[in-house]
Amino acid sequence: MTKQFLLALVLMACIHHAHTQSLNDELIQLGKFYKSFHFANAPSSEAAQLDGIKHPELQTVKKFIAEATRQNNKIAATPFLTRPDSLTLKHLFTIRSINWNLHNAEAKDNAEVIDSLNKFPASTYEQLAAYYGMLFTSVGNKNRPLNMSDANFTLNTYGLKDDTEKGILFLEGMDTFGMMIWGFMNVVKPPNFDRAMGVIEDYPMFNNQPYYQFQDLNFPDFKLTIDKRRAKESFKKYQLNKYLNTLLYHSYCLGQKKKTKKEQQQVMLGSIISTSLIINIRIIRMSSETYFKRESIKQESVNS
Repeated sequence: MTKQFLLALVLMACIHHAHTQSLNDELIQLGKFYKSFHFANAPSSEAAQLDGIKHPELQTVKKFIAEATRQNNKIAATPFLTRPDSLTLKHLFTIRSINWNLHNAEAKDNAEVIDSLNKFPASTYEQLAAYYGMLFTSVGNKNRPLNMSDANFTLNTYGLKDDTEKGILFLEGMDTFGMMIWGFMNVVKPPNFDRAMGVIEDYPMFNNQPYYQFQDLNFPDFKLTIDKRRAKESFKKYQLNKYLNTLLYHSYCLGQKKKTKKEQQQVMLGSIISTSLIINIRIIRMSSETYFKRESIKQESVNS
């Protein structure tokens, strides 16, 4: 082995290390930026603050983070709803993991978080769930009051590869939309049915139909980290329970007035409430009022 060849190997190793270090440093910078501005706070100039992100692998990621942290954004537009490439999914999952880490009282070194994800990467489905979770969290956080009554999410147009991926987009979206009525149904006493119904009336359509008519949920399940303090859990069991709650809240609101009893029947009979698609969830056919008296509805928070 010649001296020149050894020098070339050393040089290549140094270049690779510098490339990786630059990528990791910019991922951490994006994670900190996302933590600071993905909720209520708005950056004074997100473009200026993200100008330092130069790595070629992070340019699409940078555009997503910039839009996700912008007030009155267009994150629910087709360019962002379209399924990202695998590298973008991986990097955004890392950014979300850094965000989670930074919320810990005793946070790890962010470099350790990145190293762990490189050694034990999340599945594509888990990465996609994180992506759409971040997207719809931004929709809810940055667009208030939120009115999506004119929106129609046509799932076949977003490059999603199978029914599981389409189900991920739908359930992650409905997770955000469902949380918007949870307070009106559980916090205020008595429940504010009119306010909750006002929010529901502004829900988007899916595949040219009201949200509750979406029934393509009999897809293969997968496991993911829902709470970083627990082991990985079933995506469908968690999300379908929350989605069922939203359907029942909707039905219960409609049941408060005689003139909307027919609409209540449409929700009950036209949704998965009337089918056997939900696995591991017992559905008792009864009026929603009786159901609510017998069922304890609990809200779980997701740190996206």
